[in-house]
Amino acid sequence: MLGFRSQTPWSGAGAEPICGDAAAAVVAARKGMETPLTAVAEAFEELARRMEADGGELRLGPFGDTCALVSVLFSCLGMAFRFAEIEYVAKVNDLIGAAKSYGTLNDILDKDVENDCVKKQGSHSRNLRRVRLGLGLIKVLFEQFLSTQECSLYDAATTAYGQVCAPFHSWAVRKAVGAGMYTLPSREQLIVRLNETDCSVQKEMRRYIDASSPIIDYIDNLFLSRNISLDW
Repeated sequence: MLGFRSQTPWSGAGAEPICGDAAAAVVAARKGMETPLTAVAEAFEELARRMEADGGELRLGPFGDTCALVSVLFSCLGMAFRFAEIEYVAKVNDLIGAAKSYGTLNDILDKDVENDCVKKQGSHSRNLRRVRLGLGLIKVLFEQFLSTQECSLYDAATTAYGQVCAPFHSWAVRKAVGAGMYTLPSREQLIVRLNETDCSVQKEMRRYIDASSPIIDYIDNLFLSRNISLDW
């Protein structure tokens, strides 16, 4: 869902296995999260504070650990987003592993630019781009969800997908995604899965939107500052 895959997205084909330290990080992200949305929002707020404290640099290790938490939100969306969760976790897994060799997000972009492999399948930069799309997908979905009390999860997810991922997908993938949207939980069911109330879910979604925005903008600027377009 997050990339250019031409196969049916529900299959999870091409997803990389999770192993080693990266697997431990993702498993840990899922444990003890009675209110996963709150945990994710708090983690992104902390990540934004650390980025500011580091003079605007975003360190790869904390970034990967924080992004691992977002996989729980994909899980709460049910089978409709299972394909996105599998691919997203695989990309986060790669970045968590890369943190052993690279200190910052800037470092991986610099290395891939040097090796002329930024857009190459499996490169850290390409995986970073895919993770950024995942963060943006959740952000726009939340924005739509909060736009009106009457907005269904189906409507929010359909709009978010159309804005963030559909421009990079073939007609066949877009059609498959559209069919899968009908399996999404209801608005009320999602709130229950997140262990929130109608009131608290609005607060926590807004926290994620506000905290993730500077992170998303930072990643976009990493590419744009190197004259790398975002249309891929």
